[in-house]
Amino acid sequence: MFHPKVIFRIIGMLLFLEAAFLSSSVAVALYYGENVVPALLYSIAAMVGVGALLVCKCRNAGRDVSRKDGYIVVTITWIIFSLFGALPYMLSGAIPGFTDAYFETMSGFTTTGATILNDIEAMPKSLLFWRAMTHWVGGLGIVFFTVAVFPIFGLGDIHLFAAESVGPMRAKLHPRISVTARWILTIYLGLTVIAAVSFFFAGMGWFDSVCHSMATVSTGGFSTKQESIAGFHSPLIEYVTALFMFLGGVNLSLQYMFIFKLRPKELIRDTEFRVYVTIILCFTVAIFFGLFFTTGLGVEESFRSSLFQVVSVQTTTGYATANYVLWKPILWLMLCALMFIGACSGSTSGAMKCTRITILCKVMMNEFKRIVHPNAVIPVRMAGKVVPVGVQSAILAYTVIYIFMLVCGIVVNMGFGIDFLSSFGLSVSFVGNVGPALGNYGPMDSLAALPAGVKWFSAFQMLVGRLEFFAVLLLLTPIFWKKR
Repeated sequence: MFHPKVIFRIIGMLLFLEAAFLSSSVAVALYYGENVVPALLYSIAAMVGVGALLVCKCRNAGRDVSRKDGYIVVTITWIIFSLFGALPYMLSGAIPGFTDAYFETMSGFTTTGATILNDIEAMPKSLLFWRAMTHWVGGLGIVFFTVAVFPIFGLGDIHLFAAESVGPMRAKLHPRISVTARWILTIYLGLTVIAAVSFFFAGMGWFDSVCHSMATVSTGGFSTKQESIAGFHSPLIEYVTALFMFLGGVNLSLQYMFIFKLRPKELIRDTEFRVYVTIILCFTVAIFFGLFFTTGLGVEESFRSSLFQVVSVQTTTGYATANYVLWKPILWLMLCALMFIGACSGSTSGAMKCTRITILCKVMMNEFKRIVHPNAVIPVRMAGKVVPVGVQSAILAYTVIYIFMLVCGIVVNMGFGIDFLSSFGLSVSFVGNVGPALGNYGPMDSLAALPAGVKWFSAFQMLVGRLEFFAVLLLLTPIFWKKR
């Protein structure tokens, strides 16, 4: 059952929230004396105006939010936020084209980090701050912030939270969803502040520190430098960035248990965390030896470059300190494999997530065992708990949809004349919210030259990838719109 007035009222209130986030860019523009203040104010006025209209028209709506309402709100909100979030770029003239502005904004909110900008450092600082802010908001989720800060949706909280949450198995730290959201937000905000201070003492200015802390903890990847983190020419900054990208890829609920509940054993017992760390170590060592013996780099530089790129790609942050498409094919092919895997569920990263990969591997091994022992009952376990059959089925369905979306992206890209390697890399990058791709669109390249059709389909891939397919694709099925 649908509640249109409730849906529009929530969207209107969420536009108020977006206006509040954008107002911080006004302060940055005033501080640096930039001439984009009118563009920012007009954008805020548009958000507040439309939001007020929706809230006033639906002021008599109830508070009950059905499961269907939740999926509609989440999907439409991400689209509308990107539409209004593109206004500062267009009205200021920084990104005059609607397609490019929308692509950049969707890339920000979905924490993909792919950019069409050819000269990032020429952008006004207030707009660079807005780019980083879209990452920070999208890292946790647009609706998530409202549930955490403004618990105004009553019984509908659970449906909104479930529709936007990612990962096959969601942690619930408290019986009340709003309390769980606030606890997770506390961890997220704390990591951001610590990262900003760390970047500053590592050698960044305060502006760069704040922007990179928001983009790093959210595993987004927008930088204030055209050369990404390589533009700072600082090994210390690279190590600090790698650390916070790693933390951004760890389940936030797990971090809460570790920090506030003082349960370090939770990390050790968590199967996904162990898999996450093991993958990083194995791939870092393998690429380290590859770089050391094929590029002539020293030991420390080879280790730093391999560690940074592995953590950046697996957490789907997308920062770069080297143009890995120039490495030996086996090395960038390994990084491509990490684009599929991703980091931990319940984190801000994209891609498949280590939980799904681990469960898929265990299901596969169990099938071999059943062939040998047909009558055996062999459960799949994660962290000592049996994974329900329903979850296993959902993961298999998710994997099929993931592959289908990848293939669709490759077909669309090649249909616009892009070569296979670049088409493959772009599709993997956008569905997994990674950012940098392969071929002609590597980590140091802008995507401005992409055809407009590719940019629009890529924006769709980013959205469905960030919301993990079901929340968006469900709206395209006839059964969803039936009354029963």
